[in-house]
Order: sequence, then structure tokens, then C-alpha cells
Amino acid sequence: MYDEKNILAHALPLLLRLGRSCCRYSLLGNGLLLTLVPASFALAAENHLTETYSLEAKAFKAQSLGLPTPKIEVPYIAFGQWLPELLKQFNLLPEVQAQLIKQQQAELVIQAADRAVYNPELGLNYQHADTDSYSVGLSQTLDWGDKRGVAMHRAELEAQILLADIGLERSQMLAERLLALAEQAQSRKALTFAEQQFRFTKAQLNIAEQRLAAGDLSNVELQLMRLELATNTADYALAEQANLVADGKVIALLGGHHFAFAEFIEEIKRSVTQLKGDVNTASTLPALSSAYQQVLLARVNTMQVKANASADPTISISAEKEGTDNKLGVGVSIPLHVRNNYSELQAVADKGIAIAQQGYLARERVLTAKQQQVLHALPRLLERYQDWRELVQTSAAKAAKSLDQQWQAGDVSTSEYLQSRRQLAASYLVGLNLETAIYQSWLSWMGESGQLMPLLDSSAELKSSMPSAVARTVK
Repeated sequence: MYDEKNILAHALPLLLRLGRSCCRYSLLGNGLLLTLVPASFALAAENHLTETYSLEAKAFKAQSLGLPTPKIEVPYIAFGQWLPELLKQFNLLPEVQAQLIKQQQAELVIQAADRAVYNPELGLNYQHADTDSYSVGLSQTLDWGDKRGVAMHRAELEAQILLADIGLERSQMLAERLLALAEQAQSRKALTFAEQQFRFTKAQLNIAEQRLAAGDLSNVELQLMRLELATNTADYALAEQANLVADGKVIALLGGHHFAFAEFIEEIKRSVTQLKGDVNTASTLPALSSAYQQVLLARVNTMQVKANASADPTISISAEKEGTDNKLGVGVSIPLHVRNNYSELQAVADKGIAIAQQGYLARERVLTAKQQQVLHALPRLLERYQDWRELVQTSAAKAAKSLDQQWQAGDVSTSEYLQSRRQLAASYLVGLNLETAIYQSWLSWMGESGQLMPLLDSSAELKSSMPSAVARTVK
């Protein structure tokens, strides 16, 4: 089977733009329209996909005319062909650049924490009296409680938490932008469909006027066709507005509205299959990394309280000259935790560990529930989508062609004809809504769980090394 939906989405805009005015139109499967009589199309080389569109148009046109569809090698736009360029543009966004600076800042924090806690102190003293005296002293406090080691450990954990949060945020940002691009692609399909419906109904109205002049159609039925054209005109305007809104969303998120993008339903299918095959994925989700590091950080907090409350001794060496007498002194001072032993601070830090652990468990429970929900819903959506492709896209073409012939022959009333057309059109829009639901469900989960960025990074690296065009057979 060939991907009929992609063929429709790619071929029809070119066919509409390049078709001659002598062509008549008929409603086909997927609610789209194509010429019923042969027409010559000069496919211009507008971009690198023109040849692909031409081949798809030939295959679809043969099917629309009821002819045997030849086997045609159609280049397939691989996932890795457009994804690396999109990721490159995504990484240039100011929000992403700010994240890179945060990573550099975390590295500096670790370096700062790896420095000595106490600096030596130099003391000088002069006393003027009957006998002048001079003294110089040097003192150094020892890090007896390992404050430096604890600070280093804390800085490393905080950096890991920051990196985990940045990774999760990047996945969510990319999911939001990919969803915007997917919705933009869907809105363009809907716009193309609405335009085609408008042009088709306009052509059919001309046929209805000719039938009225020939006495083969009543004036009431002609008015119904005019009302249908008015409805299609309004639908066309609404589709145009929806497409402008989708373009505006992409511009707001990515700074433009022309980006490399192609459908990736097949990649979603493979991802869902892989997710269903993994048994213990919930506890290893990237979104849980930050919560787990928070537990470790809470434990470090208890260590830091002990280190801060430790009695760090200070060793001092002094030399003094008083008159003709020279003196050398060595001293040691140790803080005494008599009035405050910091036991309350230690208890507070211990409670922090329990709070962090419960926070991790709560986060894990929420993500596990959402993962189960997604793995339950997505396969069902994909099954319904496959049913739609097999039933609607294959059977609607024959039904529409037969319906059109029966109406022109007068075997079907205009009201029944228009109602049937609306049902066929609704079937195509249902497919668009189903596609959008699949994108929303998968991207929302992959972004929230933090799995999207690692998956796309690996996919871009893997598939960019593959041939630029993979051939698939249209049967």
C-alpha cells in the first residue's frame, strides 16, 4: 500500500495550481477533489520535492480515473532529512542559548566550591612604651569538618539537578514547537481541502446551471447548489483564518513560519511499540532524574549542617620582639559548642530527606500513571487512524465517483447528493483531527517525561547518516 494521505497532501496543491480551466472536478476519497477528465500539467521545479509530487500525482490520478495504478518509486522524506536542520535552528533560539549559559554557570560554581574554605590570616602589632615591642603572627583555620568536600559534593548535585531540569525543559520546549509545526501542517491540509471543495462546488454549480437550462434540474436544486457554494466559501475563509493562527503560533515559538518539517506518524508508531516493549521505563524517565537528585541533595544538606557545626581548630604562630628579648609563640583555638550544639538544624535537615523522598515518590506515581494512560490511549488512536486510512481512503474514491455520475445522470437528487458529499468531506476532516490527536498525545507525553530530546537527538544522528532519499513502492 502506498501512503495515500501524503500523496493527497502533496499532489493536490500542485494539481490545483497548474490545472487548466477546462477540467471538471469530482469528490474523491479522503474528501479531496481531482479532475475527472484528462488534463496536461506542467509541473514546475519549485523545490527539491517537485519530482516526488509529480510521481505521486501520476499515481493518484490513475487511481482517480479508475485505471490500474502502476508501481512507481516515490522518494520518501526520511525523518533524519528534516530533523537535523530543525534541531539546528532550535538550538539557536535565545531561550536555548540561555540554557547553555546556565550550564557554563554551573561549571563555574563547581570550580568555586573546589577552593579552600579558609584563607590564612596575617597579623602585625606594634606597641610604643618605655620598651617598644613588635610582633607578627600567622594563623590558619583547618577545615576539620570537611566543609570543602561537602560544598563540592553539593555543587555537583546542584549542577546535575540544573542539567536535568534543562534537559526536561528542552524536551518540553521542543515538544511545544513540534506540535505547533504539526498543527500548522494540519491547518494547511485543511486549507487545501477547503479551497478544493470551494473550486469543486463552483464547477458543479456551472454544471447545475447547464442542467437547469436543459430542463434536467429544478430551480430549487440550483439554489441548493448555490447555498452549498456559500457554505464552502465560508469554510474556506475559516480554514484560511485557522491557517494564519497556526502560522502565527509557529512564528511566536520559532521566529518564522517556514521550517523543514514532514509528517512522522510512522516514527510515532515505532516509538509506541518500543515503549510498550520496555518493562521498567517509569523509574528511569529523565523527568525523574531531578527529583532523585533532590533526594541526594537533601542528604548532602545534613552533611553540610554537620560540617558547618563542626569545631574547626585554628593554629597560629607568632614572633615578638620586646626590647632585646625575642619571643616565639604557638597557639591553638577550638570553638566550644556549649551554648548551641546545632541539633535543631540537624533535625530540620533530616526532615528534608523525608520530604524529598516523598516528593520523588509522588512524581514517580504521577508519571507512571500518565505513562500507562498514554500507552493505553496511543495504540488505540493509531489503530483508529489505520482503520480510517484503510476504510475511508480506499472506499471513498469509488463512492464519490459513483455518486457524481449518478447525480449528473439524474438518478440522485441534489439534496441527497450534497448530503453524501458532506459525509465524505467529514470523513477527511475526521482523519485530520485524528492525526492531530496522535501528535498531541505523543508529543505532550514525550515532552513531559523528558524523553523527546534524547530520542530526537539519537534519531537525527542515526538517520542523517543514512541515504538522503529512501525509495518506497506505490502499489
